[in-house]
Amino acid sequence: MRALEWVRGRARDLRDDPDAIAWMLLVAFVYGVATYVRSRGSNGWGADHMMILASDLFVGRSDLSSLTTINDIVTMDGRHYQAMSLLPTIPYLPLVPFHDLWPFSRWIVSAVIGILAAWLALPLARRYGPGGMADYWLASLGAFGTLLFTLTIEGDFYYLAHLEAMLLTFLALIEWKDRRRPWVMGLLIGLSALARPTLILVAVPFGVALLAEAKDRVKVALAFGIPLLAAVAVTGWWDWVRFGSVTETGYGIAWITDPLEKLRAQGLFSLDHVPTNLALFIGGGYSVRDGFPWLVPSNQGQSVLLTMPALLIAVGATLRERLNQVLWAAAILTAIPVFLYYGGGGANTYGYRYALDFVPFLIALVAIALRDRFGNLERTLIALSICFVCYGYFWQVWK
Repeated sequence: MRALEWVRGRARDLRDDPDAIAWMLLVAFVYGVATYVRSRGSNGWGADHMMILASDLFVGRSDLSSLTTINDIVTMDGRHYQAMSLLPTIPYLPLVPFHDLWPFSRWIVSAVIGILAAWLALPLARRYGPGGMADYWLASLGAFGTLLFTLTIEGDFYYLAHLEAMLLTFLALIEWKDRRRPWVMGLLIGLSALARPTLILVAVPFGVALLAEAKDRVKVALAFGIPLLAAVAVTGWWDWVRFGSVTETGYGIAWITDPLEKLRAQGLFSLDHVPTNLALFIGGGYSVRDGFPWLVPSNQGQSVLLTMPALLIAVGATLRERLNQVLWAAAILTAIPVFLYYGGGGANTYGYRYALDFVPFLIALVAIALRDRFGNLERTLIALSICFVCYGYFWQVWK
């Protein structure tokens, strides 16, 4: 009954907020049309690994009954396992009984998760931003000026983890400005880590902040920690079921292409990868070709300056306030394993997709910085981000 009342309350709030309804319709239309156009030009029809795995889970199998690719596949005792966290499989489960939808599953799942995340860009902006039209600029940055858009329209199960993590992180940031319930924060961070394990690190700054302001620290620690421990336990169980070890994720033993194999030989996470990764993140760019659309993005990763330059506005959020300290700590802690990782920016992807792990925290910091200044420079940076991301869409469709 309480859940039903909550739903009714949110429905009433939405009914009285025509701007939010218009935002939701706009996001759904743009994302829906963009996904449809992208899907028409793709060869990626048919059940992908996640749809196959979801159907296999229904009959008690954790391995893949058939393969659509061989990258990131672990073969043990004649069985094939996908080296990936558990959460990307979950949205496919409701589609298992509907066999006719399997060829479209990748597009359906990615579009739904992406649209939900993009919808949250507005409530996030309203809680952290200065108010007025600036909030809609911020919401547009989150929905159309980040790689959330370009990853959604690809309908690729590899990218689904990023979409889920961004959705859950947006929810956590909204909860942080609202009721700040420890168990909800722990649950959302734990779930986001089931999509992108790097995000378990944000439990440190948010947990410290919760304890610092708590009257009953034991109660808060338990409420916050139990969902996190549950997420870690689920991850360990999933690894044990597949690989016989709670610490084996599969990424260190999966088949990958020769160039990636050489990088992985230096370590899944290594300081050796940092210079190249930072160079890609800061300086990765375009080459040029004769035909439309002329500019060819590097498939190894691209500079944040050429994809999401508006994130630079975040430097205006100083460390004087505790909220800013928590957000900066979350962004930095999440960025560390991203730049230590052997996979670069995410091969064959527009932009530096692994950066999406810490982008939500930077968006919140951008919103805070805009409280002090929202002028032509900030508008220009947001507009440039949207233009760069739109170019990424055109490239993915017409390349």
